[in-house]
Amino acid sequence: MKKLADLFLRYVGQTSPVPMGIPVERAEGIYLYTPEGKRYVDLISGVSVSNVGHANPQVVEAVCAQARDYMHLMVYGEMIQTPQVEYARRIGRFLPEGVDCVYFVNSGSEAVEGALKLAKRYTGRTELVSFENAYHGSTQGALSVMGSEYYKTAFRPLLPDVRRLPFNDTAALERITDRTAGVIIEPIQGEGGFRIPDPDFLKALRRRCSDTGALLIFDEIQSGFGRTGKMFAWEYFGVAPDIVCMAKAMGGGMPLGGFAAQYEVMNTLTFNPVLGHITTFGGHPVCCAAGLAAMDYILKQGLMERVPAKSEQFVKRLERLPRVKEIRAAGLMIAADFGDTAVRDRVVARAVERGVVTEGFLFCDTAMRIAPPLIITEQQIEETCDLLAEAADF
Repeated sequence: MKKLADLFLRYVGQTSPVPMGIPVERAEGIYLYTPEGKRYVDLISGVSVSNVGHANPQVVEAVCAQARDYMHLMVYGEMIQTPQVEYARRIGRFLPEGVDCVYFVNSGSEAVEGALKLAKRYTGRTELVSFENAYHGSTQGALSVMGSEYYKTAFRPLLPDVRRLPFNDTAALERITDRTAGVIIEPIQGEGGFRIPDPDFLKALRRRCSDTGALLIFDEIQSGFGRTGKMFAWEYFGVAPDIVCMAKAMGGGMPLGGFAAQYEVMNTLTFNPVLGHITTFGGHPVCCAAGLAAMDYILKQGLMERVPAKSEQFVKRLERLPRVKEIRAAGLMIAADFGDTAVRDRVVARAVERGVVTEGFLFCDTAMRIAPPLIITEQQIEETCDLLAEAADF
């Protein structure tokens, strides 16, 4: 029989010519384990998914308990299911006032798709605005507002009437007009290399959207659920969006996404046409139960309160790495920028050899991603940074 790695390459659809290819037998806490027992530190959390760690006991118990009660029942929105209702109500407590009606989907791309449709439906307009180096997903609509042409060209034509603006450029906001249905932005750019905007820029963006009647959409897919030290990053900027997209850590490791808006805005999807947006598996009760358990864990364990200190600890150690030119950090969204692609690639490869799983960014080819589970301890940070120091010493 062929080796598992050969079967993986033959039968599982691939996303790159050179996948990392680490065989995983089990995962626990911040660690991944191979069948041979080699341990890896998961320094990217499945790209900001595993905020409460792998195989979190409370999440696993919630999954098992809900699966025993019921799993899929009917297309989303037809049956009243306690995990959906409770989770939507809980999420709304951490969103801007009134932005408390949640539409559940399966992923971040789907959340963006729904948000774009909602903006067009509510405003009756067609133009969508996004920003350079933004990543919002890989489906057709989400790809249309992606901020990099490289990933879009092969799939054109995409959505028409999409305008792309430079990130963090206040003067460019004048190009948002009364034709604009929605403006989508990451409050902290993810694949751009954890770029933090000027607070005045986001405030100017809010004013411009209010003045023109465009809906402001925050993509909190990577930055949500405690990763920055707040439940959502909008809280840092004092800027309230009209729609919030969420996913990744939302399901506690299970596939779950959503977009939230005021009730009167969201309700426009229920008529003209009816079923203005629909999903079969969105808000799956097992996923919602897992998400609820994960949120409870974050709050009860005080994980968010400890993020700033852990971030500072990482930054101080990473600044000492050879060849590091810049550190950008928003909580446990940390980019170590080497200013050179070849150097970054070598450090990442040597880190994996030493048992630390890290990677780069789609739109920043000189920086290394540091986004561990929020449960990482101070001692584990020191041990991990020791390994990164070895990886960067060449």
